[in-house]
This record gives sequence, structure tokens and C-alpha cells, in this order.
Amino acid sequence: MAAGKEIRGKIKSVENTKKITKAMEMVAASKMRKAQERMRAARPYSEKVRNIATHLGQANPEYVHAFMKTNDAKSAGFIVVSTDKGLCGGMNTNVLRAVTQKIKDLQGQGVSTQAVAIGNKGFGFLNRVGAKVVSHVTQLGDTPHLEKLIGPVKVLLDAYSKGEVNAVYLCYTRFINTMKQEPVVEQLLPLSSEKMKQDTAASGSHGWDYLYEPDAQTVIDDLLVRYVEALVYQAVAENMASEQSARMVAMKAATDNAGNVIAELKLVYNKTRQAAITKELSEIVAGAAAV
Repeated sequence: MAAGKEIRGKIKSVENTKKITKAMEMVAASKMRKAQERMRAARPYSEKVRNIATHLGQANPEYVHAFMKTNDAKSAGFIVVSTDKGLCGGMNTNVLRAVTQKIKDLQGQGVSTQAVAIGNKGFGFLNRVGAKVVSHVTQLGDTPHLEKLIGPVKVLLDAYSKGEVNAVYLCYTRFINTMKQEPVVEQLLPLSSEKMKQDTAASGSHGWDYLYEPDAQTVIDDLLVRYVEALVYQAVAENMASEQSARMVAMKAATDNAGNVIAELKLVYNKTRQAAITKELSEIVAGAAAV
């Protein structure tokens, strides 16, 4: 019964794996609810500050912030948001594939790229493909903290303000629902003209005008800092909600697959055991007949 003992060992090993994946599924389900609540709570603020910043771009005030200006630099920046841990299906693979495609398109136009990595998986990937990583932040935990994010991102924002990069792209996984998440590569800076046109069409073809207190420069500078902070924080919150959802689905699939493997191994074990019993009975009967 050497074969039977080996199969029993495999069954025990798969059962232990099944316990681990089931526990991870339950932990991910618990964290997923909190991450979704945090992400949904941040959405209205980020959308409102985005709209106001877009309207300021249309208002043509006497002061134009550097984030609203375009330049001719032959370099683009990417803020790549990924997870610190794996076991969440193809979530990281999908967003990193989208980033790679965008980088190839820009390089085909003669534009070099540099990146800020948020999350260990993206940082490792960018290093492996030889991308220029100007700053990174990892080990964010289950709750994103704005003070950890702003420092690394500011490196790229300062480069844009100095005219060293002509655009900044924000790359993350947007949460749609528990079963669906989609990779997003959207332009963060300068304010997208397509976005302005969409907002104009949605709100009617009227212009925007504001009264600034104490002055336009102070208001716009502070608002656009809030704008960038809000969008980066929202991207990380969306990515964390997507991570927990993807991990829960992946661990549920792993648990179900482990159950199927255990059932198949038990069937093989029972057949092997029955064959061994039949063989022993045949030997006993043959021995008795020989006597």
C-alpha cells in the first residue's frame, strides 16, 4: 500500500491548503467591505475637486498654474498603483500590461518615461523591465495614508512644474463591483481637454467665472494641490477595494479547486485500495486452491 500511503499524504496536503485558502477568503471578504466603504466615501470629494479644477481651466483666470500649462518636454511620467501582496488573481497583471502598452506607444513617438511606484508588485515589475523609477512607496497596509503618498508623488509633480515632463498619467485598477475591476490609465496632468469638453457639454455651453479671495494665485495653488492629493488617494482607495475583491474571488476559486482535487484523489485512493484488497483475496483463494 505504498501508493495508497502516498495518495493519503497528497490528500492531507491539499486539505491543509484548502483550510488556508478558505481562511484567506474570509479575511479578504471582511477587509473588502471596509475598503469599499472607504473608497465610496472618497469618491464624491475627488469627483467634485476634479470638476472645480476643470472649470478653473475653462475660466481663464489672470493666473494660470503650472499644472494647467502644457510643455514640449520629451518625457512623460507615470504614477503606477499596484498591491503589496499577491494572490489576487490577474489584477496586477492587467494594470501593468496597460502601463507597458502605454509606455511602448509613447516610446514609439520618441518620448521617454519615468515612473513613481505605489505598491511592491508594481515597483518590482518596473525594475525588472528597466523602467526609470524616480521614487516609490510600499507597505501601505490596509488603510491608505495621504502623508505616505504625497512625498513620492511630489517628485513627479515637481518635474512637471519645471517642464521636465509633458504629461503625468495615473495608473490603477478601478473598482466596478465585487466580480469586476478594470485597469485604468488616465491623464492626471495637464488637465485633459477632452475632459473639459465633456464637462462643458454636460453643464451647457456656458463659461465659468470665479471671485478669488484673497487672490487667484493662492486659491488656485491650494486647490490644485488638493486636486492631485484627492485623485491619488482615490486611486489607491479604489485599488485596495479591487485588491480585496479580487483576492476573495481568487481564494474562493482556489478553495473550490482544492475540494475538486480532494474528491479526485479520494476516488483514486479508494480504487487503489480496492485493487489491493482484490489482489490479496485472489492470492488467498489461489493458495487455498493449490492446497
